[in-house]
Amino acid sequence: MSLKPRKHSLSDKASARKLPNPKQKVHGVRVRILLIGICFVLAYIALVSRVYYLQVYSASKWQSLAARQHKKKITLTPQRGAIFDRNGEALAVSLVADSVYINPTELRDLIAEAEVEAKRDAAKKNSESSSKESEIIVHSVESVATALSKGLSLKYPVVLAKLQKDKKFIWLKRRITDGESRMLKAQALPGVHFIPEHERWYPNGRVAGQIIGFSGTDNDGLEGIERRYNGVLAGDVSYLIMQRDGGSRSIGSGRQVIKGQLGKDVTLTIDKQLQYIVEKELAVAVRDSNSKSGSVVVLDPFSGQVLAMASFPDYDPNAFGSFSAAERRNRVVCDTYEPGSTFKLFLLAAALDANVIKVDDVIDCGRGSYRIGGKVIHDHAELGRLNISDVLKYSSNIGCAKIAQKLGKETFYSYLTQFGFAQKTEVDFDGEGRGLLRQPHKWFEIDLAAISFGQGLSVTSLQLAAAASAIVNGGELYRPYLVKKITNPVNGVTDEQTPQLVRRVIGRDIAHELKQMMVTVTDVDGTGSRARVAGFEVGGKTGTAQKVDPVTRTYSVDKRVSSFIGFAPAEAPKMVILVVLDEPKVQQTYGGLLAAPVFSRIAEQGLRYLHVPALHRKTMVIDTDMPIRADIPALSSVTVDPGTEVMPDCKGLSSRQMLRLMAKSGLNIMIKGVGRVVDQYPLAGESVNIDSAVWVQLQPPN
Repeated sequence: MSLKPRKHSLSDKASARKLPNPKQKVHGVRVRILLIGICFVLAYIALVSRVYYLQVYSASKWQSLAARQHKKKITLTPQRGAIFDRNGEALAVSLVADSVYINPTELRDLIAEAEVEAKRDAAKKNSESSSKESEIIVHSVESVATALSKGLSLKYPVVLAKLQKDKKFIWLKRRITDGESRMLKAQALPGVHFIPEHERWYPNGRVAGQIIGFSGTDNDGLEGIERRYNGVLAGDVSYLIMQRDGGSRSIGSGRQVIKGQLGKDVTLTIDKQLQYIVEKELAVAVRDSNSKSGSVVVLDPFSGQVLAMASFPDYDPNAFGSFSAAERRNRVVCDTYEPGSTFKLFLLAAALDANVIKVDDVIDCGRGSYRIGGKVIHDHAELGRLNISDVLKYSSNIGCAKIAQKLGKETFYSYLTQFGFAQKTEVDFDGEGRGLLRQPHKWFEIDLAAISFGQGLSVTSLQLAAAASAIVNGGELYRPYLVKKITNPVNGVTDEQTPQLVRRVIGRDIAHELKQMMVTVTDVDGTGSRARVAGFEVGGKTGTAQKVDPVTRTYSVDKRVSSFIGFAPAEAPKMVILVVLDEPKVQQTYGGLLAAPVFSRIAEQGLRYLHVPALHRKTMVIDTDMPIRADIPALSSVTVDPGTEVMPDCKGLSSRQMLRLMAKSGLNIMIKGVGRVVDQYPLAGESVNIDSAVWVQLQPPN
């Protein structure tokens, strides 16, 4: 058998050519190892860079995040700044009170430990054959719940449910009383902890409550100055710090407290004594007249500072939750009303300043009725021909309507806006009303007449008082304000507010003439005779306005707003006082009968409190059958002529006999009513300063 050589196929030759070279194979392996090594190096560099970034470059950031995750912050009430009156008397302060929180987990652990310790102690004593009982007190969850519910006046099931929760921090009661705190601390209940917080307290109760407002449980101002200046008063919050584990569960009892920045102190323009006088007299007036509500504002006419501001009904901010929103509302700033005849002041101011009338002009007021624009307006009596001063003195609607026709609606509207009507005064108090005054192109002829005597528009009490102050001070309108200064208690730095002049409205001479006209209103035969103050000359203007019935949308036949705006003393005004009584329910609702006497009592006591000396002695005779108050308190006297007198016994005397007797004593007497003396102040035989208020009340023999 012969062997033949095998022929190689083409595929075998190709395979032979594809066999790798050993050197190339080694080189490929080395390249792959190098690439893998480079990847490891790059990964290592990236890892080191990341570690460096985390551990060195941004270490503080991550440490801060970790600290926040491991700590639980419980917000505590910080110490709010105090609120003072203009003389430094405290109106709102922050007191320290304990708040109670519980740690149910700690409670159960302590109870278990106490039970074990008690058993061990009992076994030890038994082995020693001792009859002495164990001194270890073993509590239960139920006994702790009973003690807490009784000590804090809480419901037992509520307290027990909280103690049974699987938590380490639960508020039980915030700001407890001193008695509750002492009693619970003496019991040393397990799992019960105390932390001091600050509680808001208003030491004067209702006095200035509607101005100050109040703050809530979480230290937020909710109304009044507390709300408007919350950012100033609140300061920075304090914290109770507790440790947490990875599951956000509290660790430990959490007794570390971080205190925040103290709030700043706020000093108001309010005078607490004047505020008290105003509130007292307003409350009596509202009750005596059976009014729905009332308000009074007292301004310094030369600066715009609010010296007193009150509304009735009022409330106690220490128990604000017990009062309605209507009782808490500051009506002086927030409520609007139709001003009635007090608005005639601004008509005359505009007409005199625009030179459309002169002081000695005479207006024919006719026989008490006047047809205009298809309507008839009336005066309270047939007044005939009156000069400009008497138009104001006798409050003639017809005279004012005719003056308004001369002035024109465009000019009148311009002056009213210059006086600040239909716009906010920008007083530093939330919720201020704007009032309503339509554009003059919407006025009909009767509208011009109605607005001239204060109907067909609305104002706030503060707007009216600020505008009247512009007349009293010589023609300049000031922005009213309530906060006098803000003080940082830490460094004593004070930010004091200064009077802000808005604009000049009328000329100084015109303002002076109007002031003199306002004084004539309080003459014996003027509509404001009841506003007179013994020993002083005062000026003002009465107002009686019909209210719109919301159902019929027409003027009500029996609902009125009685008011009086005035200033005292006339020679050098210290106060502008506006009194407003809403819906008095008496037979006669004229502002001169109801609101003017309130002005008189406030001005009398206020001037004596401010130690304003009487410029002359003046015996006043008020002939009226309206009820007069007989409980005016005596404040500090003003000594004009040194010395005192003994009050004689005037009871039973006629007015002539009484005047003859009083003339010998030299006392400054005010007579109320007619007939014979039935009451007097001071009582017979009491010593009285020669210039103190002295009055007698007379009644007819029948």
